[in-house]
Amino acid sequence: MQLPAGAARAIALLEAAGYETWAVGGCVRDRLRGVEPHDYDLCTAATPAEMQTVFAGERVLETGLQHGTLTLLTADGPLEITTFRADGAYSDGRHPDAVRFVRSIRDDLARRDFTVGAMAWHPERGLFDPFGGRDDLAKGLLRAVGNPDTRFEEDALRILRAARFSAQFGFAIEEKTAAAMRRQRKRLSLVARERVQDELTRLLCGPFAGRALRTCRDVLMQPLPELAPMFDLDQQNGHHRYDVWEHTVRAVEQVPNDPLLRWAMLLHDCGKPACKTVDENGVGHFYGHPKVSVRIAAGISCRLRFSSEFEKKLLVLVAQHDRPLGDEEKIVRRRLAQIGEERFRQLLAIKKGDIVGQGTQPQDMERLCALERMLNGVIEAQQCISLRQLAVDGNDMRALGLTGERIGDMLHRLLEIVLDDPTQNTAEVLRRRARAIMEEDI
Repeated sequence: MQLPAGAARAIALLEAAGYETWAVGGCVRDRLRGVEPHDYDLCTAATPAEMQTVFAGERVLETGLQHGTLTLLTADGPLEITTFRADGAYSDGRHPDAVRFVRSIRDDLARRDFTVGAMAWHPERGLFDPFGGRDDLAKGLLRAVGNPDTRFEEDALRILRAARFSAQFGFAIEEKTAAAMRRQRKRLSLVARERVQDELTRLLCGPFAGRALRTCRDVLMQPLPELAPMFDLDQQNGHHRYDVWEHTVRAVEQVPNDPLLRWAMLLHDCGKPACKTVDENGVGHFYGHPKVSVRIAAGISCRLRFSSEFEKKLLVLVAQHDRPLGDEEKIVRRRLAQIGEERFRQLLAIKKGDIVGQGTQPQDMERLCALERMLNGVIEAQQCISLRQLAVDGNDMRALGLTGERIGDMLHRLLEIVLDDPTQNTAEVLRRRARAIMEEDI
């Protein structure tokens, strides 16, 4: 494991002053996984005051001295260095009431959440792994350090972190740890809504999101209770191979790992349980479910405190997820004129996810791919889909004698003509069409 120069130098300076120091946590885990860490954290026997003495004259930020942390600004970037510590009681279920500085790296690692994050590394002493994190990492196993109920009672956010790690890294959750997550899931009510939203979003965007949504669904329904009715709900419809939840999970897995698309896919069918009816032939129907899904999604968005901009985009995608986008160029141009390229592509991705989640209509995916090629052709040819792309403008209309609102009305009518037939988009043709319309209106 090769440390960045700034981290290696910090360790050398602290140890030269007599303070044992290690690289810890996520950077050790990631390097053992063969992944370059985003940042490096150090842990040391030095107290904050002792660290300040060691780094006198250096650029230091006093970011969290009460918890033993300062940030050393190095050429490689900010480097957080924290005193070995043991946490006191967690009366709020999220943060220790107090911390106690200790001189043992083992005592510091013992307070951490999962074994794969409770490892330390030193340039000379190598790996220190008192809780078997390296073996768990090799097995792809996420296991709490010590008693899992205690770890989750201390900090309820760790319950969601476990599910998120499963989604991000593909970890299976060790049986006792998973059972404790289920037992302690009600404690998630102690976690700030913004933190819940952040963990859920990172989970949804993980490459193994499907695993987490399947194996941790009971835990995830604590912050998302509206989705629980989707579990095991038979759709009783030949267009769907899977129940509503499995359909949703497969659809989430299919779309790009963009937060907006993943959330829209998670919520697109959440209104189905409330809308299910079964006809005389035993066929299930879900009439009006997009509208109900929008209402449920709006409630979730408000509770998890999404931004107003994100919520607006999310609700539009949920509302329009099953509306046709068109199957010929002129319809594609009209839809582009109405909703723009970005939303068109988002809805196309959602429709692809929906088809994969159905598991019964591969020919529909071929149709959507053909639609995408058609879309790309319209964009690449720079076909006119907006007023600014018209070959005429307001000055041309004034030259024809139009004034006021009649100018805008005429330009919109000309755009309709061009959307039907792009060859009409020349100044000469459009001026002629405008004069003809003016004569008809007399």
